Amino acid sequence: MSKPAWIDIEPPQSPLPRYLHTPTSPLTLTTHHLSHLSHLSHLGPSRPEISSDIVRSSSFAMSGGRGRGRGGRGGRGGEYYKNKYGGGGRGRGGRGGRGGGGRVGGYVDRVESSAGSNGASQPATKSGGGDDGGSTPSQNQGFDPNVPRPGGNNGGAHSALVNLLRKLDGKQYPAYHDIESSTKGWFNDMEGYSLFIGRAQSDPYAKPTRCRVIVKSATAKFPPVSYKNKIRSVALGDYLNRVFFDCCKSMGADVGADEGGQGGKGWSGSKGGDIEIAKPNQHVIEQTAVRILPNGDVCAQFTVNLPARGRTIQGHRAVQIFDQTLPQMVQKTLVYTSLDAAAVTRHVLTVEDQEWVRSSLEIRGLVAFVPDGALLPRKSGADDAPMEDKKVDGEGQHDSTSKVVRFHSPDTLRVSFDLPNMGKTLAGIGFRKGITLIVGGGFHGKSTLLLALQLGVYNKIPGDGREFCVCAPNAVKIRAEDGRNVSQVNITPFINNLPFGKGTSSFSTPDASGSTSQATNIMEALEMGAKTLLIDEDTCATNFMIRDDKMMQLVHKSKEPITPFLYKIKTLAKQGISVILVVGSCGDYFDVGDTTIMMDCYSCHDVTAHAKQIAATRAANSGALVTSKANFGNVTPRCPVGAAFRPNGKVSVRSKRVISYGDAELDLSGLEQLVRKEQTNAIALALQRLSALAPGSKMTIFQVLTQLNALLDQGAGLDGLANGQFDGSLARPRIFELAGAINRLRSDGSFVQLTP
Repeated sequence: MSKPAWIDIEPPQSPLPRYLHTPTSPLTLTTHHLSHLSHLSHLGPSRPEISSDIVRSSSFAMSGGRGRGRGGRGGRGGEYYKNKYGGGGRGRGGRGGRGGGGRVGGYVDRVESSAGSNGASQPATKSGGGDDGGSTPSQNQGFDPNVPRPGGNNGGAHSALVNLLRKLDGKQYPAYHDIESSTKGWFNDMEGYSLFIGRAQSDPYAKPTRCRVIVKSATAKFPPVSYKNKIRSVALGDYLNRVFFDCCKSMGADVGADEGGQGGKGWSGSKGGDIEIAKPNQHVIEQTAVRILPNGDVCAQFTVNLPARGRTIQGHRAVQIFDQTLPQMVQKTLVYTSLDAAAVTRHVLTVEDQEWVRSSLEIRGLVAFVPDGALLPRKSGADDAPMEDKKVDGEGQHDSTSKVVRFHSPDTLRVSFDLPNMGKTLAGIGFRKGITLIVGGGFHGKSTLLLALQLGVYNKIPGDGREFCVCAPNAVKIRAEDGRNVSQVNITPFINNLPFGKGTSSFSTPDASGSTSQATNIMEALEMGAKTLLIDEDTCATNFMIRDDKMMQLVHKSKEPITPFLYKIKTLAKQGISVILVVGSCGDYFDVGDTTIMMDCYSCHDVTAHAKQIAATRAANSGALVTSKANFGNVTPRCPVGAAFRPNGKVSVRSKRVISYGDAELDLSGLEQLVRKEQTNAIALALQRLSALAPGSKMTIFQVLTQLNALLDQGAGLDGLANGQFDGSLARPRIFELAGAINRLRSDGSFVQLTP
């Protein structure tokens, strides 16, 4: 794979976030680390990549033609025959039937090609049948299951597509390759859009075929003001994604024949025919399902499960999809005049106002904000929609309604913002920089408030209830994570002097404990530039958070490798690292808290003065606190090793929390700020790009991912990550979740520390 596109972007001048390099900061790197900045090298190729252009012009792109003699049974062996024979047929020469001939995985340019007279191979723009229906030896060399094979590039008028589908009716399923159109497109002048069809699926049970529709700006007619900047463009694309998704469901277009009871059972029954697009949720995130291009064109990417009966093409059903259903959906969902203009405007401006409040936090000395009237509770742990008022049976009396408690800020902590678009003043609680403690009894709303804050790094849809619950974009949720992989992390600020002389300045383990995993999570977050740590006592390692006086008397400090977080938190705050901490059982944190709020039956109260009074009368171990304020320690930059990220096999995303990465299973359950599977899809693609790092590269993980972020801000954006074409299943992850996935991948030698 060649070097990623982002290597051409100027790398940041520091291997760590800038705030870690203030001359007086205990977190700063030593001078021998900084002296190596001049030796940082760009990413370089570790192996050649077969580009789509090369593939089309090489033996990989040969297609089976109609020779003389008996045809082979091209491609019927499924994945086994694709991998073993390159996807070619198994015929014995003569007529190279469909799928036969030297070709990896199907047809290319069937509409434009002409058959060879004797089945001999022709140039890539022609179709040639092999003498024996097999593949050339070169096709099995360098096979990468994670690099999609290119599709054909036919195209023309929409009427030509319709006629072609009618001609394909009753033919074998691989003939669907004839409708592939990678760049030319099938243009529908009457409806004002062009349709692009990626590589057709190999059979009705394979992954559906990816498609893209480009609606011309003259047809879409969205006001330029609705997409004049990045945040408005993202918000408008998000709105259209939701409308498209809802339209699929309301029209029944997302139900295939086998699901809707239209087809017979078994192999010979009707299958497919469903249209699907990425399912949105409560968060507004940059994604590839629907985007607004800079010129005002609308780009929608979705999948179509090409219909068949058994392995026989149902051309008439395909005509119905592409000639009737899809044009109706385009007109209903991607054209401004068909939409509720007021709803579009409200969605876009609400999202932009949320982003404005978030960007205003820094200059106001805040790290988070929750407005009065916010609805924080959710329906359930599996449903992120807002909780609704419930009717309570009065047992023979009149039913009463149990009202959901809305958030209300204490007067002492209230701040306000004048929203630029909505023209109103928004008041609520401002979480100041420093150390904020959230206390209260069990089930009174502490964790619910923290959850709203950790998801406050994303904008919300109107009506979510948490629209203006915003948190600093560099806030990271920290937790213990027993069993996680750790590679070359300096955790000495928290853990030292392990038994038998084991060091922790370059700590590695495939099975971290609760304390070592939490220490690692903090150090990795700091390495990537986190400025706010969000911590819930419920998901922490107790011995990492606190040691009381009695335990200190019994177990001497020299026998305890762990320096509790309590004794490091104040030093972090002095270096500009804020902490919002939920505590329900450890009052020793009153000694270090700047602000303490109490949740009582979901009502918020400022109890800072009372907490400080308690701390003054019953202080924790003051000697340990004083000693710990002197120094935090070093954050040592690490460089990812490209070869360690080359997957040994197929890469697939099994869920939002699990990636099957070759023969390794990557568990992302510790990354609580991942909110969509589409983000995980993007992470899986980014991980594979790391294999292009040159051996011996001195680029740190912070530099590599900063460059990737810059790439995603430019040009094709997330589409630049996509392996193949028309991938509408991507959403943008934050740099912290990208780094979290890289850090958790179980691969030997995945990191080296940046050393003199």
